[in-house]
Amino acid sequence: MRRLLTILACSLLWLTAAAETDREPLYIVNGQVRSSVSDIPEKNIERIETLPANEQTVAQYGQKANNGVVIITLCYDQAAQFTAGDNFSEYIASKVKWKDNDPVARFVMRFTVCADGSVAEGNILQSTDKRFAKRVRSAFAASPKWQAATKRGVAVESEHLLVVQLPKGRKLPRQPYIIML
Repeated sequence: MRRLLTILACSLLWLTAAAETDREPLYIVNGQVRSSVSDIPEKNIERIETLPANEQTVAQYGQKANNGVVIITLCYDQAAQFTAGDNFSEYIASKVKWKDNDPVARFVMRFTVCADGSVAEGNILQSTDKRFAKRVRSAFAASPKWQAATKRGVAVESEHLLVVQLPKGRKLPRQPYIIML
């Protein structure tokens, strides 16, 4: 009985904490409303301004501002654009040879688009297979130039995130974990 009450209390605390984290503020990045800013590396952020959730903020930004507003100004006016397609990650995935019967592999890396449009490798954040990582890195090295980000009409470097997971449509197996009470 005591164990059941402990489990119930822990579950209730977890649910309460989860409910609190669902309350996201309104993000405005360079004047555009965004649902998330997790894909913006810190290096690209020039200034962050936080506005509280009050009547004035809601009147200015609407009901979406009930949890506050975070205004983010980036280091560039115009973001870098990949010239060979819509999505750089999909372009790289199309260049990597990975069979459907190979295990699911994922590669995540930060990279920099230099002022001249070339790309430079950054930190590797996740790599589940060495063979896959080698193939993604070689496709990355052979990728075409970008149109660089601009700030006041001058080309500047910007940081981005590359996420490649193959075969498409399959998910990585979950990592096992143990909960001890």
